[in-house]
Amino acid sequence: MCPLCHGVSINKTYHQDTRRNFQACTTCQLVFVPPEQFLTAEAEKAAYDHHQNSPDDGAYRQFLSRLFIPMQQELQPASHGLDFGSGPGPTLSVMFEEAGHTVSLYDYFYANDPSVLQQSYDFITTSEVIEHLHQPKRELEGLWNLLKPEGILGIMTKRVLDQQAFTTWHYKNDLTHVCFFSETTFSWLAKQWTANITFVATDVVLFKKTSKHAPYPKNSA
Repeated sequence: MCPLCHGVSINKTYHQDTRRNFQACTTCQLVFVPPEQFLTAEAEKAAYDHHQNSPDDGAYRQFLSRLFIPMQQELQPASHGLDFGSGPGPTLSVMFEEAGHTVSLYDYFYANDPSVLQQSYDFITTSEVIEHLHQPKRELEGLWNLLKPEGILGIMTKRVLDQQAFTTWHYKNDLTHVCFFSETTFSWLAKQWTANITFVATDVVLFKKTSKHAPYPKNSA
């Protein structure tokens, strides 16, 4: 079953290497690793502990600016946001706070405060996060429903181009990466959410909520 749309029509031989199998949903086009090949939580955290991201790193700020700049241009002054998957060295949140916004943090390993997932937000960012999600339907559904009307969800993740390019794609080699989204997958999501979608860059996409009556469909197939 597809972890995003829960469809059952799956290409189980999309790609295979010496360590993992990659399957693809024929409905939403998500490419994913089967759960039995996920890292343990301990091994996953150990990999993240090696990240050296910091607000003091100018190169890292430049990297994040690909998401920060287009989102900042869409926000009202003093907006309230959530940085989902903020990691061991939160930086994107600092950039938004420097621009006059307030930002709450959530990270399963480093900022596990469930109370922030009970609030509503003007914007939500997920930078290099959704490729790690084990249950993307549940997790993205939850984020979408935290957004206020006209709220913006900003996602940074590298996108699948096609099956041939996938075979030599370095992004799939990170064992913490288990979900891979294409432009088609994001367009499918936008349709489910009745959202306005903007592809800003090769690895950045923005979803804008158009109505308070546009939650993620609970029983989508």
